Amino acid sequence: MGKFIQVLTSAGTKEDAQKIAQSVVEKRLAGCAQVVGPITSTYRWDGKLETAEEWLCIIKSRNDLYKELEKAIQQIHPYKVPEILAVPVVEGSQSYLEWLDGELRKSGD
Repeated sequence: MGKFIQVLTSAGTKEDAQKIAQSVVEKRLAGCAQVVGPITSTYRWDGKLETAEEWLCIIKSRNDLYKELEKAIQQIHPYKVPEILAVPVVEGSQSYLEWLDGELRKSGD
């Protein structure tokens, strides 16, 4: 399996998360992006403990598109240091992965 990934990023508003989702799917860097929320995030920023309501964006893509996907997220993301984490897909439905692969830009396109 190993060639597919899920990329996670969170945003402070549903609109920002949806904008990221729509942008990466339009660019064919993602076959699908889901916006989930609101969620509550707890983290340390500038030495202080913070809690914020956020929206999680789960992006389905391929390993070879990661660098371009990361750049696209950073260009549109409003955070100074956005969470952008890629998690490998270990297994998946063959029919879903074939569909996903067909929706993604080919390497070098």
